[in-house]
Amino acid sequence: MITLPGIAIHSKIYESLASLVYRGVREQDNCAVIAKVLKQDYPSPQELTRYRQEYELTRFLNIEGVIKAYSQQDYQRTLVLLLEDFGGESLECWMRQQLDFCPMPLSVFLNMAIAITDTLGKIHAAHVIHKDINPGNIVFNPKTGVVKIIDFGIATRFSRTNPTFKSLHLLEGTPAYLSPEQTGRMNRMLDYRTDFYSLGATFYELLTGQLPFPTKDLLELVHCHIARPPTPPHELNTTIPQLVSDLILKLMAKNAEDRYQSAWGIKADLERCAQQLAEVGLIELMPLGLQDISEQFRIPQKLYGREAKIAALLAAFDRVAGNEGVG
Repeated sequence: MITLPGIAIHSKIYESLASLVYRGVREQDNCAVIAKVLKQDYPSPQELTRYRQEYELTRFLNIEGVIKAYSQQDYQRTLVLLLEDFGGESLECWMRQQLDFCPMPLSVFLNMAIAITDTLGKIHAAHVIHKDINPGNIVFNPKTGVVKIIDFGIATRFSRTNPTFKSLHLLEGTPAYLSPEQTGRMNRMLDYRTDFYSLGATFYELLTGQLPFPTKDLLELVHCHIARPPTPPHELNTTIPQLVSDLILKLMAKNAEDRYQSAWGIKADLERCAQQLAEVGLIELMPLGLQDISEQFRIPQKLYGREAKIAALLAAFDRVAGNEGVG
């Protein structure tokens, strides 16, 4: 357990490869806080930069559905972020700790999905791409129904970025939720629509109880993201209406041009689903994306018939690149 001046630490609530997360109270005003500290005694400059960016971007956004950042401070040879504690746990924790949490009942899912999508739209409106949307970075308080997005460590404040071609061991983001273009193996620019793919993968898991591509082999996983369609959610969970299943598959389209083009369009379709479910107890098929209009002009980068070549290039690259520091 760490000791921080002015903070009474109560418990450790999460541990990852890079971070330790504690729950505590700020003594000067009795404010509940989350303390997030780099795990390494001697963190790299890149890790320190990521923490500083997370703090600065979170402060910059100042959005209700984004966790608040109170302060950052030095701790020994590393950094600590003090963040808002609204009594929630990540969706990843809920899924792991409560077996009945997932697959999620449709009505609960729709309300949560609408809130998450609304927040993501506000993040994009601020010209920020999150780049790591997944259940571990969405925090939920079931008592209040409040849901918030966290962890902007790899987010960018640009309309587009160009992902570099890296070894599998250096992928940026959480592999199970990466868009095809975020793997760096598509020769495509990265824009806000990468978050829609990751959002779709998150929705998929919440409703089916499993990942779109459950393989643990990184090379196979990247190939799946690029070239293999996921099993439709309604085929795995027959309680999922086909329209909701189609919505998730639209989010997870391989080409960004085939996905939703705006969070507003996603939210509008989710709200129509929720309205139908509340009024008539079922969700009937209807056209998707009727209110989906992008606010940004995009030059299409669509690729047709390249799956086999992409897979071959991917395999060849990883044979040459090998592990980090090799090749």
